[in-house]
Amino acid sequence: MSVIDLSKLPLPQNNLRSYLDSVCEAHELDYAAYAGMNPLDHSVHGFVNYPDAWQAHYVERGFLHQDPTLKIAKRSIAPVDWQRLREEESFKTIFYAARDFGIHEQGLTIPVRGPFGDIGLFSVTRNCSDREWKQLKKAILGDLQNAAVFLHDNVVKTSALSRRLTHPTLSNREVEVLQWIAAGKSQQDVADILSISNRTVEVHLRSGRSKLSALNTSQAVGRAIGLGLIYPI
Repeated sequence: MSVIDLSKLPLPQNNLRSYLDSVCEAHELDYAAYAGMNPLDHSVHGFVNYPDAWQAHYVERGFLHQDPTLKIAKRSIAPVDWQRLREEESFKTIFYAARDFGIHEQGLTIPVRGPFGDIGLFSVTRNCSDREWKQLKKAILGDLQNAAVFLHDNVVKTSALSRRLTHPTLSNREVEVLQWIAAGKSQQDVADILSISNRTVEVHLRSGRSKLSALNTSQAVGRAIGLGLIYPI
């Protein structure tokens, strides 16, 4: 899994780290972070306004691969309050270390799911009591959800970033097979139309699913349409 720091890429119209700073200032938060997960090559691209020393420590210790605020949130639809993660050993390990850098365990991660299977995770944190956090979260959750969508949408749309996203290359036959499946044809129908065996159709579908990091054929068709590799009929 590779990690790409978006704050180091040229963003002529979007200073995304400054946006994080403004969100924190407006909502009485300490820090904020965005992590986008590419479903095709499993890279993580993001930016944060955490202290540089904590960023370096986080990477050096390999916390990205065990951070439950990311691992659990990426499987969730609803926002994940970090209070529910406190009994996780990985959470205790990370935030025991984070305290030395002025970062505390009161926080929230909001998942955003894009049209191509991409996932954006927007996290915020604040040093306060459980009672204060409950009141603050109730007051600002709607704004934070809007901010999460704004961030992920801008990351996906910005050309400087889209070049960092891996787009698969399908063979002509894989495209043909997926296109006919998208049109509602069965595997046997596709075999008859293309004058190939049903087994060969399955081989191309399996290869296409793998390249698109899809769990099933329906997901592969959806991603191929979303990436402009085939077209809805």
